[in-house]
Amino acid sequence: MKKLILLLTLAACSFRPIYSGDKTDVYVGPISGINGIELRNSLNSQFGGIHEQNAKYTLTVNLHEPTTQYKAFERAGDAVWQEVKLNASYTLKQGNKVIASSSESAAESYTFVRYLVASNASYNNAVMNSIHQLSEKISMRVIAEIQKQENK
Repeated sequence: MKKLILLLTLAACSFRPIYSGDKTDVYVGPISGINGIELRNSLNSQFGGIHEQNAKYTLTVNLHEPTTQYKAFERAGDAVWQEVKLNASYTLKQGNKVIASSSESAAESYTFVRYLVASNASYNNAVMNSIHQLSEKISMRVIAEIQKQENK
């Protein structure tokens, strides 16, 4: 019963969640590098698919190379745990007008072992997880900025 009252109250005040299933008309420009391709694909899926260059909004993203940092060592001094961090700066435009510009970062820890194949797989998984985190952070901010513009 409480849920029904809450739902009716929210419907009466024209509340609309940011992610209401609507497609957002955002063109995501090409992002350099393999990780850039993955980030662009992930952003496009967040915005409801690929949009043409003449979309209402244009998102330009500059993805920096991943950096790693040692997090844990064995007694012998060998690294066993690392963190990979990705940074991206972005600009959202409506036509030629910049409506938002910022940067985001995402980090993921991974196991660094002596076996090369296992270490590479662990690193690659950490990078992919970081890309998806970046995609979610950037898309949430972009959608919020677009909502502000639409409500003006």
